[in-house]
Amino acid sequence: MVKPLRYLSPIHKAARQIGGYFERELAGSGIAPQEGHILTYLRSYAPCPVGELVAVFGLRGSTATSVLDRLEERGLVARVDNPDDRRSLLLELSSEGKRLADHVQQFVDRLEADIQRHISGGDEEGFNAVMAAVAAATNVTIDGGMAAKRRRKPSARPTHSRIR
Repeated sequence: MVKPLRYLSPIHKAARQIGGYFERELAGSGIAPQEGHILTYLRSYAPCPVGELVAVFGLRGSTATSVLDRLEERGLVARVDNPDDRRSLLLELSSEGKRLADHVQQFVDRLEADIQRHISGGDEEGFNAVMAAVAAATNVTIDGGMAAKRRRKPSARPTHSRIR
């Protein structure tokens, strides 16, 4: 009998390993891994609507509010009025938020480069095929919420290799 392939457990394990890496790299900074992910996202895409962050990270509204409250209390982000939609707020990074986001991005880039050193081009193609199969099998699209309405260049959004 052929043992069925398992994809979800390795994906979950990899997510936990990445979380552990973030915890280790952020130790002593006062920034939680989830906050680091959000800062690096805002580093590239701020100002962005709060709803976009909720969609990209799959956060519940109350969770997003708590995380953003903590970041705002520490002076790392600011919620400002959205001139295109009076019902929503935009998120911006403060100068300290940008500094921390740059710090986090440095170790994200190191991890990405180290992973790339351990794989071949064929491995990357296989990985991309598995990720495409996950998207097809789940029929769930994570497109950045309101990002498409903001008319950014399609290449300006990450393809999930970074944060989503």
